[in-house]
Amino acid sequence: MKKLCIAMCAMIMATSCCNSPKECNKECCEQECNPVIETIMSRRSIRKYKDQAVPRELLDKIAECGINAPNGMNAQQWEVRIVDNPEWLKSVTEAQVKAAAGTPMEKMFSDPDMKNAFRNAPAVIFIAHKPGMCTQIDCGLMAGNMVLAAKSLGLGSICMMGPLGFFSRPEGEPFLKSLNLSDGYQLLLCVGVGYADEEPEARPRNKDVIKYVE
Repeated sequence: MKKLCIAMCAMIMATSCCNSPKECNKECCEQECNPVIETIMSRRSIRKYKDQAVPRELLDKIAECGINAPNGMNAQQWEVRIVDNPEWLKSVTEAQVKAAAGTPMEKMFSDPDMKNAFRNAPAVIFIAHKPGMCTQIDCGLMAGNMVLAAKSLGLGSICMMGPLGFFSRPEGEPFLKSLNLSDGYQLLLCVGVGYADEEPEARPRNKDVIKYVE
C-alpha cells in the first residue's frame, strides 16, 4: 500500500507541469495553472449583479470558508449573519434612502437602477466582531476567504463597510437588532454575493511597495 501511495504521488507530480518543485512553481505561475493563485489574481469587486438568487448551499460553503480563516489564538471572536431575503434588503434600503433625504448622502441613492444599498447583491454576509487587539484583522482575513471562495464557486462579491454606518443610527437600530448579534459584538463589514453581471478589468497594482530586506 505504501508503494502504491508513493507511485500515485509521483504520477500527480509528473502530470502537474513539473520536473522539480522550483521549475513547477515558475511554470505554473507563468501559465496560471495554480488554481489558488488564479482565483486570487482573477477576483474582482463586483458592483453589478444578475437578478438571480444564490443557492444557500453555496452561501453555506462561503461562510464555512470564512470561519476557517486564521485568527488570533483561535479565539474566533466573530459572528456571521447571512441575509438573502429580498424584502429585508429592500426595507433597509428604503430606510436608508429616507434617512439620507436632504443630506449630502442623498446622492448615493440617486441611481434609478438601485435595488438595494449593497450594490444590488442578492445576498449579504454581515461580519461582526468582539472588539479586541486582533479581531479586526481576523475579520479581514475572514472576508478575504469569503470573496475568494465566492470566486471559486462562480460567484461575484464585494466587500463593503459604507452601508453599515446606517446601522449605528436610530433609524437602523431595528435592522441591527434583527441580526441578533451576541452581546458585546459589533458590526464591522459585510460581503455582497451574487452572480456577476459585469467583468471589470483589473486595476493597476503598485509592485514598488514590495521590497526585500537584505
